[in-house]
Amino acid sequence: MLKVSIVVPVYNAGRYIDLCAPSLLRQTLGEDAYEIIYVDDGSTDDSAQRLDDLAAQHAHVRVIHQENSGWPGKPRNVGIREARGEYVQFVDQDDELTPAALEHLHRLAARNGSDIVLGKVIGTMQGPSNVFKRTVERCTVEDAPLMESLTPHKMFRRDFLLAHDLTFPEGPVRLEDQLFMVRAYVHAKTVSILADHPCYVWKRRDDGGNNSSRGTTPEDYYGHLRTVVEAIKQDTEPGPLQNHLLRRSYRVELLRPVNEPRVLQRTGKDLERHFDVVRRLAVEAYPPGVRDGLPALTRLRAHLLEEGHLDSLVELARRTRGIRPVVTVDDIRWRDGKLHVTTTIGMRRADGEPLALVERYGRMLLDPDLLAGIEGAEGWEAPHPLGHAHGELLVHDTAQDLWWFPDADLIPRTQPLGGRRHRVVLTGETAIDPLTLAGGRQLEPGTHLVWASAQLLGVGRRARVTRTDDTTRDTGSGLALGGGLGFGSVSVGTPPHLVIPTWGGPAGQLRLSVRPPGRATLPHRLYLRTTSAPPIRRAARTVLHRLPPDVRGRAKKLARRADPWSGA
Repeated sequence: MLKVSIVVPVYNAGRYIDLCAPSLLRQTLGEDAYEIIYVDDGSTDDSAQRLDDLAAQHAHVRVIHQENSGWPGKPRNVGIREARGEYVQFVDQDDELTPAALEHLHRLAARNGSDIVLGKVIGTMQGPSNVFKRTVERCTVEDAPLMESLTPHKMFRRDFLLAHDLTFPEGPVRLEDQLFMVRAYVHAKTVSILADHPCYVWKRRDDGGNNSSRGTTPEDYYGHLRTVVEAIKQDTEPGPLQNHLLRRSYRVELLRPVNEPRVLQRTGKDLERHFDVVRRLAVEAYPPGVRDGLPALTRLRAHLLEEGHLDSLVELARRTRGIRPVVTVDDIRWRDGKLHVTTTIGMRRADGEPLALVERYGRMLLDPDLLAGIEGAEGWEAPHPLGHAHGELLVHDTAQDLWWFPDADLIPRTQPLGGRRHRVVLTGETAIDPLTLAGGRQLEPGTHLVWASAQLLGVGRRARVTRTDDTTRDTGSGLALGGGLGFGSVSVGTPPHLVIPTWGGPAGQLRLSVRPPGRATLPHRLYLRTTSAPPIRRAARTVLHRLPPDVRGRAKKLARRADPWSGA
């Protein structure tokens, strides 16, 4: 038996076949261990000929032609039925696999007898996802955030699909991916997550041809969402698990039309139409336990929706769209070869004041100043303000568009602001290890930007980690001077790579510039020497400030030569 069958539904893909095919044909798993099944769904362009040419040139490529069904569901089902592999990997016609994707995914699957394996997704259709925070050998939908990944671009054990009759709905069905995935997750006994290696490249087509970009009516779209909701309820008993599975669609799909920015972009009858459709679905299809488990601000939106307060939802959106994260770098220093960054992350309203809680009669109320005058929001309680608070620092490899999650210990807590007012923050230390951060491997040469992500009181934001007055006294020299906090450059790995933390770019964002081996030029060595120890850094700063302006400018150019990414 073959190890893997790649199933690719195709309809009028044209040149995208040629863009996708090389990544499928050259997998390191070996041509004798896998096959590629293209299912042509009645294409009317030259796709059929392109596919037949591929099959004629490559023995591990098969092409199946069928009448047009109008959607990817039937081609995928045909692919499952015709597959000869132990596992089935779905790939869309305009996406790609990384060279070793099948090898890594199948190895993890075979080691654990997995029903489903999720491979790290990158590309223009995918931002950072904490589903891929760490590689997980074995988990289920009950103990992992699998519901945050509902696309079918995964590897499935074929016998598992057949045993549970897991198929895609056929014909033009919205959210067919979600319907398939929620049923698969509920039945899966073992799910594995591969976060150490990027596997799937999910691309936004430059011609706007992705299925998900096609227009629809609210009645049609949310009618299909109701089908997903009913499938979850049919396969699970009422209670905590069912509520957990339903919460994602309530938060993401159902509230989208009454949340910013959508509720501020629609007006008049169009807005009322969307509101009426989602309100009816919320009241009729979702058990109360779903709403009760949402964070404070999200639960307030659900309350206003179900109580019919459209104007209140619009006003709430106007006020909350201005909420911004506040990231303070409290300390930063090298220790044991790792860059330790201590941060505090909070939220600030558009007027500059902290997003606050107010204590009244033993209850914690969500920011009364934010909610003042909004009908239905008066005295809104946040009974568990820390229960939904979480966040982390992320490192973005800009060259490869990869996101990595360093080891972090960020703890939610409340901070008193005076007058019975408090704010919720995340505080703690993140250890960025250049030797192991990239899935157990060292960071590649290039620029790696540091970001912060946080969910507090139902507000989710991502922000650049930038320097603050307490963090650095660098006067714009471009040098990695850390105000005496042990913030300098190190050489790591074999052969050695120079890792230079800097505050760079227009926003002064924290970044790690990784220099490849064999590039230790004279400016580079001077740069490392002047940033390696606090006394030398302080002396370098003093000398720099005393130089004439023209000489100081040349010194800055020297620093940029040593670290060409500092101005990127």
